[in-house]
Amino acid sequence: MDTTAEVIRRFNDAFVERNAALLDGLIDDDCVMVGVQPAPEGTAYHGRAACAAFWTALIDDPGTRFTPQEVIVAGDRAVISWRAAFSAAPDPERVFGEGQADWVLGVNVMRVENGRITEALGYSKTP
Repeated sequence: MDTTAEVIRRFNDAFVERNAALLDGLIDDDCVMVGVQPAPEGTAYHGRAACAAFWTALIDDPGTRFTPQEVIVAGDRAVISWRAAFSAAPDPERVFGEGQADWVLGVNVMRVENGRITEALGYSKTP
């Protein structure tokens, strides 16, 4: 059984490597994920298929890039601080800007049970 740290490392690798296949086996059947949008509460996704579809869409979006900044693990919980950068037009030559509208900081509060993500709550700053 994978530890919380290992599951979260693999989860982050999926975003950094832009490889949604790395999510395979990480998401529990009863996973609940709450996205950062729309304010004030975000949208809740229930079940493995819904959570995987949401994360896969982010991973596959050429105009979005997530970069983990720090991971803190405590038992079955983990906090991932991240930076999300955005590009208006998917252009592999574009370097994401440093302007306030080009990126945002956020955190995910995660729960891992029996080697699978059971809860993921997303929070972000707004530009």
